Amino acid sequence: MPHNVRSQKIRSQKIRPRKGAGPAPDVAEPLDSDELLTEVEADVMQEPGSQTSDLQESGSRESGSPKSKQQTSDILHTSQEDAGLRLDHYLVARMPDVSRVRVQQLIEQGKVLVNERAAKASLRLKGSEQIEITGPVEAAPLKAFAEDIPLAVIYEDSELAVVDKPAGMVVHSSSGGAEDPRNRGTLVNALLFRFRKLSEVGGELRPGIVHRLDKDTSGLMVVAKNDVSHRKLVEQFSSRQVRKSYLALVHNWPGAEEGSVTGAIGRDPRNRTRMSIAGIEARTAVSHYKVVERLLTPYGRFALLELRIETGRTHQIRVHMSSIGHPVVGDTLYGAPRLLLPNTLARERRGNAISSRTEAKKARAHGESAATLS
Repeated sequence: MPHNVRSQKIRSQKIRPRKGAGPAPDVAEPLDSDELLTEVEADVMQEPGSQTSDLQESGSRESGSPKSKQQTSDILHTSQEDAGLRLDHYLVARMPDVSRVRVQQLIEQGKVLVNERAAKASLRLKGSEQIEITGPVEAAPLKAFAEDIPLAVIYEDSELAVVDKPAGMVVHSSSGGAEDPRNRGTLVNALLFRFRKLSEVGGELRPGIVHRLDKDTSGLMVVAKNDVSHRKLVEQFSSRQVRKSYLALVHNWPGAEEGSVTGAIGRDPRNRTRMSIAGIEARTAVSHYKVVERLLTPYGRFALLELRIETGRTHQIRVHMSSIGHPVVGDTLYGAPRLLLPNTLARERRGNAISSRTEAKKARAHGESAATLS
């Protein structure tokens, strides 16, 4: 998620019903397990052996790759329509619940047989093959390690700590050993160096971690120092006693000062790195926003929003804001422009804003400031 989204604050309090939202239920509906670890990192946030995608939340801890043959058939038959496809691309398309990383690992470990022979990921299919998955991915157990990394501790007592995670920092590693560069510089590594002892409920890979933020999202995170506080924090999150709010800088001005977006979110069928309100196995998602400030700048109209999410779907804020025409600034995956072109405030107010590199060149020729921003 771009650096312009920030988890602003986390307060342990009851959520009051919004005006016009109807009476609140007597008992809060519990969160699903995958909502507890919300807004998961978009790089590699998957626990080895998880059946969910690398980009999905890893609240589900079910076993790893396709099920064993004792449970269900792992034999696929290609057709003429599949001719020319790479083996790995074919498997990713045919097994939507198994990530691209897991497919590569299955092939590398010789667990994918094409016509009863091990094959490479780059094998081009002819359209008449029998493909068999012989077993799950075998992954070595992982363990987080301490690193001396600067850590901003906002609050601390004997039970928990609140830390300010910077943008660009992954919460915890997902695969490979300590020598793997992806496993260095994580928040967990910094926590282990700072606190030494943390809760063990999440396993050796996620000590102390109760919830998460995207790699490129900055914001506050609660960390459990022991198992008792960890379980109590999980209970507060799951019963919606914890209120989380976010700040996001988005394109364009919303028509109203506040509003709600309700749209089920699932994996985008055309791009596995994206989520979509028309995605595969979409699940209910609700986001509320309020305009904090409207900005009129030489680079267009922007709005600073405060958001509250009732659910914790992967990339929820990004997907919902993009779906109503207000993508997060810098979030090119969900429709924000990669390059911001300048306009004088006068041009912006008149509605004849610069919209192309050619117009920017003409503006410079007439003495207007036309520096672009990436």
